[in-house]
Amino acid sequence: MMQSRTHTCNELRLADCGKAVTLVGWYENMRKVSRNLGFLILRDFYGVTQLVIETEEMMQALDGVNKESTIQVEGVVRERSNKTASLATGDIEVVPSRIQVLGKCIYPALPFEIRQSKEADENFRLKYRYLDLRNPEVKDRILMRSRIVTELRERMNALDFVEITTPILTCSSPEGARDYLVPARNHPGKFYALPQAPQQFKQILMASGFDRYYQIAPCFRDEDARADRSPGEFYQLDMEMAFAGQEDVFSVMETVLPPVFEKYGTYQTASKAPFVRIPYLEALEKYGTDKPDLRIDLLVTDVTELFGGTEFGPFQNSVIKAVVTDGYTATRKEIDKLCAEVEVEAGNKAFWFKVDDTGNYVGGIAKFLNEKRDVVSAALNLKPGDFVGVTAGNKQAAQKTAGVLRRMLGMQAEGHFHKECYEFCWIVDFPMYEIGEESGELEFCHNPFSMPQGGLEALETMDPLEVLAYQYDLVCNGVELSSGAVRNHDPELMVKAFNKVGLGEEAVKAKFPAMYNAFCYGAPPHAGIAPGVDRMVMLLAGEDSIREVIPFPMNKQAQDIMMGAPAEVEAKQLEDVHIQIKLPEK
Repeated sequence: MMQSRTHTCNELRLADCGKAVTLVGWYENMRKVSRNLGFLILRDFYGVTQLVIETEEMMQALDGVNKESTIQVEGVVRERSNKTASLATGDIEVVPSRIQVLGKCIYPALPFEIRQSKEADENFRLKYRYLDLRNPEVKDRILMRSRIVTELRERMNALDFVEITTPILTCSSPEGARDYLVPARNHPGKFYALPQAPQQFKQILMASGFDRYYQIAPCFRDEDARADRSPGEFYQLDMEMAFAGQEDVFSVMETVLPPVFEKYGTYQTASKAPFVRIPYLEALEKYGTDKPDLRIDLLVTDVTELFGGTEFGPFQNSVIKAVVTDGYTATRKEIDKLCAEVEVEAGNKAFWFKVDDTGNYVGGIAKFLNEKRDVVSAALNLKPGDFVGVTAGNKQAAQKTAGVLRRMLGMQAEGHFHKECYEFCWIVDFPMYEIGEESGELEFCHNPFSMPQGGLEALETMDPLEVLAYQYDLVCNGVELSSGAVRNHDPELMVKAFNKVGLGEEAVKAKFPAMYNAFCYGAPPHAGIAPGVDRMVMLLAGEDSIREVIPFPMNKQAQDIMMGAPAEVEAKQLEDVHIQIKLPEK
C-alpha cells in the first residue's frame, strides 16, 4: 500500500505555503460559520492542522461524517490570517480540494470528549481506552514511557550490561505475593507460574558466568491495586552483577537514574551520587517510615520519657512520638481536618498543641503538658508559634502515625517542603527476619535469597530478629522504587538461613533445585536490584496514579474492562487442562 500522506499534521510551516499536500488523521472538530465556510481541526499522532472549508460543496461532503472518523485530505497550504502562536502549525492552514473518509465513526455521540477524557470516570476511560489514548495528554505519557525505557537501555548498555530475557512460564517461587498459575495441559495436575520477578533466573545467570545482566522485565503478582501499584503485571529494570557487593549496585543506580530524572522529569534537579544512606531502624525512628520523602525537612522525635508521666490516657504505657514545626498557622478547623486525615491513613489518632506568644501551650492536649512546660520546651527547643503534633500507641503504630503526620505537616507548613526536585535515598540494613503478622512465626523480612550480615556465624550465634541483611530499598520522594540485595550464594549458608523459618535442607533443594545445584558448582558473589519502571515514569510525569502511564492498565479490581478479562472459558478448554470449577457457595 502506498503512503497515504505527504506530511504529518504537525509538520507544515510558512515555508510550505503554496504546496499541494495530502494529510490524514482524525476529524477532531468543526466550527461552522456558514453554509460555505467552516474550520475543521485534523489530528494525527503528531499534532493538529486547521483545514478551511470554503465551498458549499465541500461542506456537504462532510455532512453525516461524525467526529473521530479518519479522513484523508488533499489541498493547498496557505498562510493563516489569524495565527495561533501556541500551535506548532498555527501560522498556516490547508484549503482542501478533496476529502475522503477512510474509517467512519458510526456513533454521533462519543462516550467523552477526547481532549477532556481525563475528567471522565476511570472505569469509563478504561472501557474506551482506545479513545482515551487519542487524547494528546494521555498519549504523551505513553510516549514518555517509551523514551525513558529507551534511555534506560542505552545507559545500561553503556555500562556493559547485557540484556537477556528470562522465561515467562516457570515454577512458583516465594516472592511475597500470590502467583498467577497456568495449568500444564500435558502434565495433568501440575501448573506453571508466571514469574513474580526473574529472581532465580538472574542469579542462575550469575552462576552461569554472565557478569552483568539486565532486562526490562515483566513481573506478575496477584495483589490488590494501589495508586502506585498496578494489579496483575508490571515492569522493572531488573539487573544483577557478578563479583559485586552493595556499593557496586549503588554506584550503577546512582550513575543511571539521576540523568534520566533530570532529562524527563517534571522537576529538573535530582540527587547526585552518593545518595543518602539511612539504616532501616533509623528511618523508622527519624521519619516514621522506611519510605521517607527527604524533600520535607521535619524529623520525628521520641518523647516517650518526656511525655509519659502525664495524665493523658492515650500516653499511658505507650510509645510517644512528636513532630515539631514552625510555619504552620492553621485554624482549629484546619488542624482538626489534618488530624482526621492522619487517622484515616494511619489508623491511629494524632494529637497536638501550640506554643503561644508568651510561651504557654494552647489547644489540643496543652493542659496535660503545661505543668512541665519548661522541661518540654527545653528538650524540644520550642519557641512561640511552634506547632507540635503528637502520636502514641505501640511502637509500630506510633512510628507509622508520626510518619504520616510528618509528611502532611511538612507539605502544609510554610518553608518545610522543597517540592521541585527528586530526592533519592537508600534504606539499608533491613532485618533478615521478622515475626509474620498473620502467621505469628518467624519469616523472612524481605528477599529470602539475601546474604545475612555476619554470615554463618551470625545465623548460628545471634537472635534471628537481631540479624541484619545486606538488603536495601531505593526511595525517591517518598516512593519506593525498588528493593535489592546482596545474594546468598553459599549453599550451606542458604540452608542455614531457611532452617530458621522451618525449611530443612531437603525442602530447600526441592523448592529451589536449579539455583541450589548451580551454587554447588562454584557461584560468584553477586548483587542486584530492580527499580519499577511504572513507578519511575509515574514520578517523572508528576501523576498520582500509576494507571496514567500504562498503555492498557487494569482497574482497581484487577479487571481489563476493555477486553473483558478475566472471563469465563468454554468447558472444552477446562477439560483440555484437566480443571474443574468449584465456586464458593453464595
